Amino acid sequence: MATLKIKLKRSVIGTNPKQRKTIQALGLRKREQVVEKPDNPQIRGMIEKVSHLVEVIEG
Repeated sequence: MATLKIKLKRSVIGTNPKQRKTIQALGLRKREQVVEKPDNPQIRGMIEKVSHLVEVIEG
């Protein structure tokens, strides 16, 4: 199964609470932290909501 590497590029300071919860649900806590998640529609939707805060590395 394909996986996505998701990296938190910007801080969540100043973002709205829904975006903070989405980042937390993705398993990201600190800037520059990278997590690996399965490539599925649910994860893609979460990434789309916070695309300005994260960087996605497919592979």
